[in-house]
Amino acid sequence: MATHRTIVERAVADFLLHLRERNASSHTIKAYAGDLAEFSAYTGARGWMQIDHIVIRGFLSQLYGKGLGKTSVARSLAAVRSLYRWLAQEGVVEQNPAKLVATPKLPKKLPRVPTIEEMNSVLDGQMPQAAAFPERDRLMLELLYGCGIRNSELTEINLDDVRLSVEAILIRGKGKKERYVPFGESARGALAAYLPVRHATLAQLRRNTPALLINRRGGRLTTRSVGRIIKKIAVAKGLSPDVHPHTLRHAFGTHMLEEGADLRAIQELLGHERLATTQRYTQLSMKHMLQVYDQTHPRAK
Repeated sequence: MATHRTIVERAVADFLLHLRERNASSHTIKAYAGDLAEFSAYTGARGWMQIDHIVIRGFLSQLYGKGLGKTSVARSLAAVRSLYRWLAQEGVVEQNPAKLVATPKLPKKLPRVPTIEEMNSVLDGQMPQAAAFPERDRLMLELLYGCGIRNSELTEINLDDVRLSVEAILIRGKGKKERYVPFGESARGALAAYLPVRHATLAQLRRNTPALLINRRGGRLTTRSVGRIIKKIAVAKGLSPDVHPHTLRHAFGTHMLEEGADLRAIQELLGHERLATTQRYTQLSMKHMLQVYDQTHPRAK
C-alpha cells in the first residue's frame, strides 16, 4: 500500500527541486536533503501551524542525542531556516520559527599560520614541478601573501587595476567596496616575469581578456583553481596539506603584526569592516610568541 507523504516531506521535495532548478551545488543539495529528511521524520504529521521554535529546538536536541557535534547541528538548523525562507517566499508560511532558535556556539578555531621562514622558503627559489604555469603561480603566491587579499579578490583583478607607477593594485572587496593595496619588489618582479608570458599565451590563442590571471585556455582563473594550485605548491614545498589561499591572508596579517605593524593599518590593508575581525591576528601572534617563549627562554624550560 502506498504511503502518503506528510506536508513537510512534500515541501522538502519541492524545495530541493527549486534548488536544482537554481543550479545550487550538488554538495549543498545533498547536505540539505539529508538534514531535511531528518527534520521531516521528526515533525511527522504535524502541520506548519504546529511546528514552532520549541519543536525545532526538540529536533536539535534529538540530533545532539544521536551524538552529532555542534557543527553538524548548526548545519541542520541552517537547512531548516533555508526551507522556511523559501516557504515564506512561496506564501506557504508567514513566520520563520527557526529564526527564534539560537545557532549552536561553534568553537573559534585559530588557523595554523606558516612562519615567516616557511613563507620565504615557498616564495624563494624555483617554483616546483607541480606548478603548471610557474610565472603565474609565483605571482598568485606573491599577491595572496604580499597583499593579504582574499581568493575572490585575487581572481577579480583586471590588468588595468595594476598601477605599476605607484606599486598598488585596485581591489574590489566585499560589498563592492574598493581599496588600493600596495605591493613590494617581490610582487613587481613576479609581475614583470608573468606579463610577457600572459601576452604571448593570449596572442597564441587569439583571445583577449581583461583578467590579470588567466588559465592555459586564456580564460579568467577561478577561485577553485587557485585553491587547488596553492595546495599543490604548498605540499610540494613542504608545507601542511591544509594550506589554502586564506592561510596566506592570515599569514600576511600575523607576520605584519609580529613585525610591528599598527592594527588599524592592517585592518585597512585587509579590507576588514570591523577592527574586531583584525584583532583575531593578535590572538594568532600571541600564540606564536608564547610558543617561541616556551621553546627558547631559559626560565620557561
